[in-house]
Amino acid sequence: MPRKTYDCAVLGLGGFGSSAAYHVARRGISVLGIEQFTPAHQFGSSHGETRIIRQAYFEHPDYVPLLLRGYELFDELEQVSGKRLFERSGLFLSGMPGGETIQGAHLAKAQHGIPLETVDASHYRERFPGYRIPDGFEVVYEPVAGFLHVEETVRTHLEQAEKAGATLVFDSRVISWRKQSDEFVITTDKAEFIARKLIVAAGAWTRDLLASLDVPLQVRRKVLCWHPVRSNVYDVAAGAPCFFFEMPYAAFYGFPSIDHQTVKLAEHSGGKDIGSPQELIRTELDGDGDAVRRFIRDCMPELTDRAASQAVCMYTMSPDHHFIVDEFPATTGLYFGAGFSGHGFKFTSVIGEILADFAEKGETDLPIDFLRLQRFRTA
Repeated sequence: MPRKTYDCAVLGLGGFGSSAAYHVARRGISVLGIEQFTPAHQFGSSHGETRIIRQAYFEHPDYVPLLLRGYELFDELEQVSGKRLFERSGLFLSGMPGGETIQGAHLAKAQHGIPLETVDASHYRERFPGYRIPDGFEVVYEPVAGFLHVEETVRTHLEQAEKAGATLVFDSRVISWRKQSDEFVITTDKAEFIARKLIVAAGAWTRDLLASLDVPLQVRRKVLCWHPVRSNVYDVAAGAPCFFFEMPYAAFYGFPSIDHQTVKLAEHSGGKDIGSPQELIRTELDGDGDAVRRFIRDCMPELTDRAASQAVCMYTMSPDHHFIVDEFPATTGLYFGAGFSGHGFKFTSVIGEILADFAEKGETDLPIDFLRLQRFRTA
């Protein structure tokens, strides 16, 4: 009996792969998704309850048009699924006026008209109870920002992909793929599959699947922390927002309390580089959380500085810390997204759409030239 040939296969069904499978399937294209773990697993980069989503993007203003489309797609996903995935809690950014965070946020506002309010220093305590804002810091507030329920977003993309006709295979590790004539042959530890187009969205495992990519991707171990609250000032029900601090010694981000008992926060900077995902140590190491505890003592007096729990995830860093989204060189029909460098999950909806554009027509109308491989060729 001849094997079925899919129009497209997606390798990896985490944040980006689940979205790509959904966006391909909803176009009536037959799509196969392959994941080495279970749905919405805890072993990669798309777990830990929540991820911040914002528009005043200090990393680079060219991300903003993608975010605006991403907001639309998350709204659509909520409508078709009937689930609440996006909590618009607001977000404040805090740092020195000349720092990357504050300057970048103002640049995004100036270029794209993002709603962003500069908060007067005399109102810090009133607006953000429970925080000590260091002297000389500037604070800006973005009312349309908030957070995504991360595992539920992945599960919802997967559920909607299946409803649209996608075939999803879990607990199946990809051993290799090869281009054979006009088709891709994908070999897993359980079966072999054939597809006319191939999308790789494998996070920290991208280097294993795209070994000939001549742009280095560095995997970095990161620690997420949940610290007990002393009062309800950080509670989402009390109107507490997400936050980001660019401190002199490190950068930190966090969320309002959603369980009324703990606040999730983490250091965005730092981390330990590792050789591969297989080398990741998920148990606690000496020094884990030290910077977070220092930050809590400096800026969040209504938190206890001893964590109630911790989790480990991975950043996959590109050389310039910006995403790479493109067709794979010298392999027609192979597309990939990688190097999301710890600030990517908020883009999962729109990057999934972009990868689906590639799979359907080999191009996208969305403005991603600043994310293509060519920037490393001309650097």
